[in-house]
Amino acid sequence: MIDVLIADDEAPALAELAHLLRADPRIGDIVQARSGADALRHLAERAVAVAFLDIHMPGLDGFALAAAMRGLAAPPAIVFVTADDARAVDAFEVRAVDYLLKPVRAERLRRAVDRAIELAGAGADGDDELLPVTVGQAVRFVRRRDVRWVHAQGDYSRLHTDDGAHLIRAPISELEERWAPHGFVRVHRSYLVAVGAIAEARLSGAEPAIVLVGTVPATIPVSRRMLPAVREALVRAREAGR
Repeated sequence: MIDVLIADDEAPALAELAHLLRADPRIGDIVQARSGADALRHLAERAVAVAFLDIHMPGLDGFALAAAMRGLAAPPAIVFVTADDARAVDAFEVRAVDYLLKPVRAERLRRAVDRAIELAGAGADGDDELLPVTVGQAVRFVRRRDVRWVHAQGDYSRLHTDDGAHLIRAPISELEERWAPHGFVRVHRSYLVAVGAIAEARLSGAEPAIVLVGTVPATIPVSRRMLPAVREALVRAREAGR
């Protein structure tokens, strides 16, 4: 069971969300707050696993509250619960787990709790990262370990997995820095690849390239400037596999 906090300045919305959460057997204590400042006072006294936050609250709004929570010793996962349908992109930029529109349906809330628990599990072993992506009007999560290669598209990056391609708002340089310790190597100014997905390396000749395994094999160009780093990454992977 997990303890949660809900913050909303409207008493009926607060009561309804608490009622829905109590119906989920995974939910333990429910801490209720009528403002952002009130929520922070509660969190200074006790930790919770998930915080369900309204966006539009007087004083400290949901985004400011989420930013303040990042300074806690054990920050909770954030789920926004709001009537504002225009801030979803902003919410996922601050690493929200989910974004629920009022009135909240029980099944939709259950999926948000699923995601919060899954995210906590992924972060617990430090072995993976979950990235929120938009699919139609829904939001789903892609695991870093499922990404075979990344294609730079300006300030965005397209993640390629066996299930398809997903655009996220993050430059490839940021992903390169974050994912280098997890088996990814930059092979071209426009491409970042998972070394474990490389099936063949054609690093000599006029057009160096690598071939990636997967449901749909992909051939990725390798820039001459990146050749030393690619060769080094392949050697390290070979030695690790011995």
